[in-house]
Amino acid sequence: MTIFELQLYIEEAEKNPVLYQEREFDLRMEVIDFIDFQVIERINELLLNAPQPDPLLLLRNRAEKVKSRLEGIDVNLFQQLQRTIRTTLFTMNGFKHLVNKYVDINPDDNGHREEAGYDNLDIFINGLSPLQTMPEQTRDLEPEMVYYQKTPARIVFELVEKVPFTKEDVFFDIGAGLGQVAILVHLLTGIATRGIEFEPAFCDYAAACAAALHLPAVTFINVDAREADYAEGTVFFMFTPFKGEILQEVLSILQKESVKRKIRLITYGPCTSHVALESWLYVATPADNNMYKLAVFNSY
Repeated sequence: MTIFELQLYIEEAEKNPVLYQEREFDLRMEVIDFIDFQVIERINELLLNAPQPDPLLLLRNRAEKVKSRLEGIDVNLFQQLQRTIRTTLFTMNGFKHLVNKYVDINPDDNGHREEAGYDNLDIFINGLSPLQTMPEQTRDLEPEMVYYQKTPARIVFELVEKVPFTKEDVFFDIGAGLGQVAILVHLLTGIATRGIEFEPAFCDYAAACAAALHLPAVTFINVDAREADYAEGTVFFMFTPFKGEILQEVLSILQKESVKRKIRLITYGPCTSHVALESWLYVATPADNNMYKLAVFNSY
């Protein structure tokens, strides 16, 4: 971009009233990213060989002010929405409608993804968390345990669309990490949710988030998945928290639960192909070889 183009873009961002409306979250994120990674980076490049840097420094300062002003709108928005969550008992679709006022939640074609993908919906959902600093891991993982990776928010919205939850269901996220799936499923459905998490720091973080948002029906248990009590559960989710013998042992535990009642198991990631081999489960969604597509299994 030339200096003239940089000036023009900054001026348009300063004067565009739409950007400063709370509901225009998607558009605001596009502009913030462009200012950060295109405008400011380009100005920094030009400064390296600028004989008179003052005009460029002033231009960068304008860009940073616009970015800061736009980010401030989102800070206020998220504080307002956190208050709404704390004071609202959401039922089916209520939270979804709230989110859809600010960001497009129409599912894209997740079936064609070749890896876990993230977008503005993830940024929005992250902003709703009262805690923003990720805790450090304190326990060493066993070789078959998989390092934490957040489930894309769009996948959780898709999960709720695909599974016919009832108010009697209790949802378990096995390998809950920082708690996003359990919290989101509760907000989207109103049902009780549980998170099973091996790492104490992650479990404490997730529990603190649920408490700060006043969500008593969302609980997190710091326990090895092989030792957890699944007696309440009717719907279980795994984003490949482990593999090999650990995965097989947990599946055997869930199989014993399925003798007592019908259960559903939803998988995402590489564990899906292994789960598909279990004779006590049948696939309730069209099967294919894409590991980054939700798979829903029902017990016989």
